[in-house]
Amino acid sequence: MNTTEKVKRKPGKMPAGASDTTHIVLTFENNRLAGELFGQFDQNLALIEQKLGVDARARGNQVSIQGDEVATNQARRALDYLYERLQGGDDVEASDVEGAIRMSVAADDQLTLPTMERRGKMALAQIATRKRTIVARTPTQDAYIRAMGRAELVFGAGPAGTGKTYLAVASAAQMLERGLIEKIILSRPAVEAGERLGYLPGDMKEKVDPYLRPLYDALYDMIPGEKVERAIAAGVIEIAPLAFMRGRTLSNAAVILDEAQNTTSMQMKMFLTRLGENARMIVTGDPSQVDLPRGVKSGLVEALHILREVEGVVTVRFRDTDVVRHPLVGRIVKAYDAEIAPPSDQGKMDPEPDSG
Repeated sequence: MNTTEKVKRKPGKMPAGASDTTHIVLTFENNRLAGELFGQFDQNLALIEQKLGVDARARGNQVSIQGDEVATNQARRALDYLYERLQGGDDVEASDVEGAIRMSVAADDQLTLPTMERRGKMALAQIATRKRTIVARTPTQDAYIRAMGRAELVFGAGPAGTGKTYLAVASAAQMLERGLIEKIILSRPAVEAGERLGYLPGDMKEKVDPYLRPLYDALYDMIPGEKVERAIAAGVIEIAPLAFMRGRTLSNAAVILDEAQNTTSMQMKMFLTRLGENARMIVTGDPSQVDLPRGVKSGLVEALHILREVEGVVTVRFRDTDVVRHPLVGRIVKAYDAEIAPPSDQGKMDPEPDSG
């Protein structure tokens, strides 16, 4: 843990709207972990400076933080959290630092309930499998992870790079490892984004595998490769095109439908009504990237509207600010959203419902 060596307020150069500057010095007991926390050439501290507008300087196992009171406390929360991760044996990379900064900023917008913990300490939602632990990097990811843990049907809608599919597969893997379900079913509509499926070589499995590759990739990140292969062979993990779902009742399973914006209204209704006993469904997609023929309504967009007030259904909407793939991806999504409005019969989304 760290200690706050001193806290003082003094006049100086101040951010706009601030009446004074706060200065704190944090001491981290483990010198090696402190070095990992600050990053090579203090690059993690530089990122905190850039994002929060504070001055952060390391000396040995101490870091001096100076700036606006709110930003200074946000920096402290982020460093506290990252240091605890290092103590737990986890690595800290630049993406982890960015996630901690986002969550520390979001903590100021949330009500703090009376607890025995120090006010403002972050408790981020996480998914733990035997191979790795994934921690929420944005407030929306935090809400999404918590929703998947409690709701029978969760919609994750938003732009690419926000972790919708990855977190859904991770949540399913965690449920399987804990014995909460008996199998995982992963599905996607086989809709081309400008290509023609018939021209691909091979049998039907070889033709559809490219569409399901992102689901395979996420699985191998959560579960050791040999166990994935055995589970697929035994039918414990099933990966299939959406058309293979018709006529089935999916029970005791975590069922994920990815790229759901490319379902038709009939396909979406068919899929949702497969829900059986002790099953969890997670539907992910980006309503702004519909590849259906012009004039065909997206089943995802329609479902978000029709089911917005149905009890037991939780919708979590991601935005460009939730992109964690690469900072440039977020800026690309934002630029496209500002320039190109989606067709009214495909991509238009209703006013945002309660995501909790």
